[in-house]
Amino acid sequence: MEKLTVLSGGMGGAKFLQGLLHGLRSGLLPGVAPEAEVTVIANNGDDWWIHGLKVCPDLDTVMYTLGDGIDPDRGWGRRAETWSAKEELAAYGVEPTWFGLGDRDIATHLVRTQMLEAGYPLSAVTEALCRRWLAPGYGDRVRLLPMTDDRVETHVAVEDPDSPSGLRVVHFQEYWVRLRAEVAARTVAVVGLEESRPAPGVVEAITGADLVVLPPSNPVVSVGTILGVPGIREAVRETAAPVVGLSPIVGDRHVRGMAEQMLTSIGVEVSAAGVGLHYGARAAGGVLDGWLVDERDAGQVERVRAGGIACAAVPLMMTDHDATAAMAAAAIELVATQ
Repeated sequence: MEKLTVLSGGMGGAKFLQGLLHGLRSGLLPGVAPEAEVTVIANNGDDWWIHGLKVCPDLDTVMYTLGDGIDPDRGWGRRAETWSAKEELAAYGVEPTWFGLGDRDIATHLVRTQMLEAGYPLSAVTEALCRRWLAPGYGDRVRLLPMTDDRVETHVAVEDPDSPSGLRVVHFQEYWVRLRAEVAARTVAVVGLEESRPAPGVVEAITGADLVVLPPSNPVVSVGTILGVPGIREAVRETAAPVVGLSPIVGDRHVRGMAEQMLTSIGVEVSAAGVGLHYGARAAGGVLDGWLVDERDAGQVERVRAGGIACAAVPLMMTDHDATAAMAAAAIELVATQ
């Protein structure tokens, strides 16, 4: 294998990519050439504009993580961040105050916004930003692409007793950051998704891959949104490469994030098998050839297999780079004979 393509959300996907690349450098991935190229197709459906700046949380989390600039404790934003601009905006009474842009992070958003306003598409802007972050460690071996250059924004309907309908629609960032995903999500609406098109290089990265991986990212508002861009799901179904995924649900709970809330909002069972069957087998119109679940969910393996998907149970906790590389190796081995 010389070309790997990963459909990634933010924290979970970025952490998996660290382990995958560690496995490449260390020769831990069976059948994968040490010089293999990795294309990351990142969700940009949770982007939004704030204080006049275009913010792309998942793209930036992947970029900062692979460039060794991420804050390891928070899992997002810059390491050694300061918050003077946020404090000054709050002093002026500028809303929203609940979403903080760090002083270092603002530089990225300023450059991105200026380039977008000059007419560059998001894919070209991302490529320019990655020259700083990816070149020192990975050069031309890793390519980061947004799923689309078009404006797509995720919104969540939550309960609101003061509303005539009993519901209120908020931007995904408000649901995640201000509400901390503690309010029940009734539905998810991704505005602009149906009219969007894959960014340049996205379809080719899928159809030309030797392996396509769905990492343990949110199956609804990360991987699910990527697959919702017209043409991407079709490319995943049609590629000659095997497609393998890793469950973000361990022991019927998400490891981090809000997968439970999002799955519940679309009526999908919160379990490793539930997510795998939600993605579905490629042979039956879905997107998966193989699905890894955690050891503690071994009892669900046969159920996934009955759905036409190769399945195995292995440790799925990304405790360090070696553990994550072992997850990637297990995923490759699962579909090596597909």
